[in-house]
Amino acid sequence: MTLTNTSNSTLNGWTLGFTFPGDQHITNAWSATTTQNGNSVTATNVGYNATIAPGGNTTFGFQGTWTSNDTNPTTFKVNGTPCATG
Repeated sequence: MTLTNTSNSTLNGWTLGFTFPGDQHITNAWSATTTQNGNSVTATNVGYNATIAPGGNTTFGFQGTWTSNDTNPTTFKVNGTPCATG
């Protein structure tokens, strides 16, 4: 995933939240610390990518499993604020 800072202020620490609409489960992640409670997922920065300058971005990824529904999430929040997807 790519997290882009579209604001005019530097982002100092970030948490991305989203909900899987299917039965997906994260099995491992890189460049973020992930936690999952049911379908709800939280990805938090690691030390080297905590700061994102205006117009800058960072990436992270994860692998997972699913059984019957791997539909993509459609809504995301950064530090609790809804954000655009693209």
